[in-house]
Parts: sequence; C-alpha cells; structure tokens
Amino acid sequence: MDVRRRDERIEAVHGTIASFPGDFFGYFGWPTIARMDDGSLVAAASGLRNAHVCPFGRSLFFRSQDEGATWSSPTVVNDSPLDDRDTGILCVKGQKLLISWFTTDNRKSSGRRYEETLDDEYAIARWREGFARMTDENAARWMGAWIRLSEDGGESWEDPVRVPVTAPHGPIRLASGELLYFGKELLTDMEGFQGGVGSISALISSDGGCTWKKLGEVPLVAGTVEGSYHEPHVAQLPDGKLAGLIRVEDCEGACLADIGLISFSMVYTESVDGGRTWSEAVPLGFHGSPPHLLLHSSGTLVGVYGRRQEPFGERAMISRDGGTSWDYDYALRDDGPDGDLGYPSSVELEDGSILTAYYQKPESTADKCAFLWSRWRLPE
Repeated sequence: MDVRRRDERIEAVHGTIASFPGDFFGYFGWPTIARMDDGSLVAAASGLRNAHVCPFGRSLFFRSQDEGATWSSPTVVNDSPLDDRDTGILCVKGQKLLISWFTTDNRKSSGRRYEETLDDEYAIARWREGFARMTDENAARWMGAWIRLSEDGGESWEDPVRVPVTAPHGPIRLASGELLYFGKELLTDMEGFQGGVGSISALISSDGGCTWKKLGEVPLVAGTVEGSYHEPHVAQLPDGKLAGLIRVEDCEGACLADIGLISFSMVYTESVDGGRTWSEAVPLGFHGSPPHLLLHSSGTLVGVYGRRQEPFGERAMISRDGGTSWDYDYALRDDGPDGDLGYPSSVELEDGSILTAYYQKPESTADKCAFLWSRWRLPE
C-alpha cells in the first residue's frame, strides 16, 4: 500500500459544541457527528463527566440547524449506573436515529485510588457517590455494548438494546438501507473487556437496528493478537466495496514494536462481498488513531484521527483511489495541550466543505476536555 506523509496544515475555522473547562462535570469525550436526511446535523458524546475515567459518564445528544455554526444544549440520553462511553450517532432514515455506546465498571481500574489522588472533600464525596451505583447487580445488568433508537429525531428514545460489538462512532447506513456495524466484539465481563478479547467483526441489520447478524471477521496481521485491535470504522464506496480502518496498539504480552509495527496506529482492511470476508489487515505505518471514514461527494475517501504525540491535535488522511493509497498528516489543528484528545468524525456540508467534530482541551492541561469542531476543505 502506498502511504505518503504530507505534514501540511489545513486552513480551518474552529468552534465549540460544548465546553465547561472549569466545571466539576465539565469533561466531554469520544463524540460523533452525523447528518439527518432533512439536512440538519446531530451529534452525540459522553459528557458531563469529571475525568477520562470516572463513574459519571453520560450519553448526550446535540442538534444544529445552521450547518454546525451553533448547537443546542446537551440532553441526556443515557445515565446508567456504569460509565457510559464512546457515543456514536446515525440517521437510520428520515427522523429515525440510532445512538450507540458501551459501558464499563471502573471499580477495579479506579477503585479507591481516587481518594488518594483527588485533592478536595467535595470531589471525593461525588466520586464515592458515583461508585456506590456500581454494584455487582448493576454491573451484571448494564455491562456491555448498547444502542437506542428514536423515531422522532431525538425527542424521545426507546429502551436500550444490547448488541455484540462496539465502535466509537457506531454503525453506518449502507446504500441498500441496511445497517452495518463494524466493531469490536465486547465481552460483558471486565477481565475479558480489559484484556481486549474479541475479534473485529462486521454485523448487518435489515430491520433498522433492532436485530443484528454476524457476517465475518477481519484476519489479523501476522504475529499480532486480538487484544491489539480496537475501535474500527468503515465506509462504503460507490462500487459497494467496504473500506475499513482499525486502531492497533500494544496490549498485555504483545509489543507491536517487536514485529516492526507502531502502537496507537491504524491498519487497513476491505471487503468486496458486503462484509462476509475481509482482506488481511495491512499496517499504515504512522502514529495516530482511532479512525473515522467519510466518502466525500467528490469521490475522495476522507479519514480523520487524533495525534497523541507532540504536536498534539487532529489530523486528516485522504485517498482518491478508493483506499489503495493514502496521503496523511494533514493537520486540522496542532494546538492540543496534551494527548487527551481525538476521536474525530466528519460530515460533508452543503457547500462541499467538511465539518469534523472531536474532543480536546480548549487551552491548557488544567482544562477539562471540550466538544469542539473544525470546518475545512479538501486540499487540491
């Protein structure tokens, strides 16, 4: 695969969807943006949190009627007893929406360490209250990957439905109207989840997301293990081919550098039979992850990802030949205070420009992460 580094800055305009950098519950992360069939924009994120890992994650919904220039205040869709994370959103058809997320039980990863790291009684009391909701009973009920459907554009939501896989930006809508979920199989026990057990799989839904059928799995790069593969995304090309990108990183007992790969990078795979079989994953060979893919009206395949090495920020990659070759490291912004950022996703606006939404600290490392956007055009 031909992969070329551009290392160019893209001229972009930046804005805010939600930002409360000094508020106790001011952290937002892992967002997704989508376009409705009526042209309006919707977005979702895990927000009103206190930190990257905490017991307060909520799934939030936002709407814009002016091409993303301004956004509604967040409304809470999910607030389970666990940490609701990685919120995807999709227009299924018309006013029907699908929101996706997964939950974690943070008692083992955070436990009582918060009492040692937090510096005031108010914070300790709030965290203690949050962890009090994470009982064994609630973990058994809520641990896993989920979707909820709305028939009225997000005014109301049906009951949560458990699904077998998760991905930060959720499923996509195919040209046929069916939904394809390209995700990581998620076990409902924390040990399996934290160990990364589970394949990268494609599932299909022919009933608008109510039920799902597994199609196939992605073959791993030789010498790697399942635990290194996470957070994929996929796009359908005009000829029906599915192009997929997957985050890969070190995991327990497996150092990617030992076989010449880069941790926190991406691999590429594709399917020409609707997701039943996939090509062996091919490493792209550069730092940055996790991915989101958009097929632009020009035919260009647009990928966006976060860079968690200096200079920290949001990056784009483009392919003008259906994923055969890529130009990467177009900088949408490189002013991130630290590496707690990324998970960008994009939509095409009416004038052909691109709106990319992501999370990042607004100004300093002391800020809580905000839900931000950048508007830009494809390079010539």
